[in-house]
Amino acid sequence: MSSPKVVFLTGLPPEIVDVVIGHSPDGWTTEVVYADAPLAAQTRAVSDADFLMVYRAHLSDDVLRSASKARTVQTLAAGYDSMNLRLMRELEIPCCNNGGANSLAVADHAVLLMLAVYKQLMAADASTRRGRWSQPIDGFNTFEMAGKLVGILGLGNIGRQVAKRVQGFDARAQYYDLFPQTPERERELGVARVGIEDLFATSDIVTVHTPLTPDTRHIVSADLIAMMKPTAVLINTSRGPTVDERALIEALRRGRIAAAGLDVFEKEPVDPNNPLLSMDNVVVTPHSAGTTWDTWFRRAQFAYRNMKGVWDGKPPMAVAQDYDIQS
Repeated sequence: MSSPKVVFLTGLPPEIVDVVIGHSPDGWTTEVVYADAPLAAQTRAVSDADFLMVYRAHLSDDVLRSASKARTVQTLAAGYDSMNLRLMRELEIPCCNNGGANSLAVADHAVLLMLAVYKQLMAADASTRRGRWSQPIDGFNTFEMAGKLVGILGLGNIGRQVAKRVQGFDARAQYYDLFPQTPERERELGVARVGIEDLFATSDIVTVHTPLTPDTRHIVSADLIAMMKPTAVLINTSRGPTVDERALIEALRRGRIAAAGLDVFEKEPVDPNNPLLSMDNVVVTPHSAGTTWDTWFRRAQFAYRNMKGVWDGKPPMAVAQDYDIQS
């Protein structure tokens, strides 16, 4: 039997590509195809591939159809909304995500946004640099996490890590997910499941950790945003279209909610004229929550372990079809 061949379709810098493919099992071949390669070159490369590995690159339908030997499509990302799952199902090629490899990084970032909003970090940094010592901090506009109720929308790999972290700040956590945890697991995590309307109506902070699927597009709707407390904060580190951005902008403008921390937007890269970018009560980052040096090792280790398991006859792990609701 010939040795397994992986085609890595990617837009990553070569230095990071080297880190990833350095985890390839002995005897395996990984061919790197960069995202800007001509379609014909991509098609040729995948024609005899046993596995496709994808990150920061568009996997076209033509390329996918050409991968007639492929046993799985392995993405290094948690999200898979850019993947044509319908076609993969027709071709009987499972799509696997990163198995939670970036969950620690995204959970850290979600809490970072909470703290940045509560502590007026951006305004304090700017005023200090401009020689306006403590000017934006008036004693009324900064807050602590302790005692706050954090509502987690989607208690998958990332949501569970967020639950652990916010409780480290003496906050309480509740969640909504279509797939409830067992009572034992809820006790272990220190979380209670509530209805989605209760989550938005009672939480001091709502943090979104659901993938983007047809069912979760605009799951954070105008109606749910309208239920939030005027002192509440919305955090989104999942996918931009999970939130009705127009409704969010209106709520922030009118003071119906206090603030937002956003790593993702409905359109990316975000339009420089997006009103969210000019709001003092919004902290923004460029869809970077899951990007840390540490994650590349976990992403690569999981990806190759998963592909090797499939090669050895085991079922694939973290199949996207199994994650249609959970993060």
